[in-house]
Amino acid sequence: MSPAPPLRVLSIATLFPDAVRPNFGLFVEKSLRALAAQPGIELTIVAPVGQPPFPLWLHRRYRALRDLPLKEDWNGLAVHRPRFTLIPRIGARLTPAQVARAVMSAIDGRSFDVVDAQFFYPDGPAAMRVASLLGLPFSVKARGADISHFGHDRATAGQLLNAADRASGLLAVSESMRRDMADIGIDPAKITVHYTGIDRTRFAPGDRASARATLGMGDRPAMLTVGALIPRKGQHLVIEALPALPGLDYWLAGMGESEGEYRALARRLGVEDRVHFLGAIANADLPRLYRAADAVVMPSASEGLANAWVEALACGTPIVISNAGGASELVTSPTAGRIVDRTPEAIASAVRAILATPPSPKDVAATLGERFDWDRNGRALAEHLRRCAAL
Repeated sequence: MSPAPPLRVLSIATLFPDAVRPNFGLFVEKSLRALAAQPGIELTIVAPVGQPPFPLWLHRRYRALRDLPLKEDWNGLAVHRPRFTLIPRIGARLTPAQVARAVMSAIDGRSFDVVDAQFFYPDGPAAMRVASLLGLPFSVKARGADISHFGHDRATAGQLLNAADRASGLLAVSESMRRDMADIGIDPAKITVHYTGIDRTRFAPGDRASARATLGMGDRPAMLTVGALIPRKGQHLVIEALPALPGLDYWLAGMGESEGEYRALARRLGVEDRVHFLGAIANADLPRLYRAADAVVMPSASEGLANAWVEALACGTPIVISNAGGASELVTSPTAGRIVDRTPEAIASAVRAILATPPSPKDVAATLGERFDWDRNGRALAEHLRRCAAL
């Protein structure tokens, strides 16, 4: 029996790390790395970089991005980074066409078997355009905000739904995300659940006291949130829960627009000495941070299936999360944590319960089973794309 022919994949990923944003879309990089490691896969990654027109590109948010190379070896993966015109705030409906144009300029006439979009918007409609120009099938993956926001915004929903209708296959990060996609009119029969992966050699239980000592966190009980400091992530609710949790510190890993507001809130509530802003944390440092916490608390308004949830559990730390996205697919017992209402009172009650009867880190990690593995993720993605390409 002859081996299967190589599958030539063109992957479009507007969420992908670079030298300026090393944690930006890190989960996309890991999934594509797992795909590239599969036998018979020839992968081309195009990670378009948005640049606004003059004079907006003078803003410090975009200046550093101008110096990124158009093509580079990114930790062993060949990545193209063509530029596209980005109109902040008001130009979302124009972005897919701009991204598609950038992708076509980067691939320079090469041949492929299938186009893969790693985020539903703008990647999905962009992949639809590229696939149409190349006469190829395409696939799109839904991860969270791409459906909860762009799938409901009048400026973008039409293009998103058109891409879903024309795609040969679709992926979702959780069963819950699959249901959310169906709720906005996407055919659920086309959707395959594709769980994220995790490196269990890095994200694993360890000694909490040692982790705290290394990080200088002291001996007081600690809860942690990992994520952008934005209203949707709900860190303000955790700060508001602190007065009901005396003697407990709150550590926030991440940066974002709401940091000033959160600092002011902590001062008003008289808990500023127990709220610690860590800024951006390198991925290499996350396992130790997860191990140091008694609970990871993330009352998000919406999620797909947050990588931080999986990472925390793998490190043996229970989670307190809202009933968003795939929450119920992870928190299947009190050992894993609690699913709570998005109120300070519910958060405080759940954290108190975990502190009163802390589960063993080993038991917490065991709740994940074998579902979250990067090699498994890569195999499943390769199989899905082969089905789409009918190879």
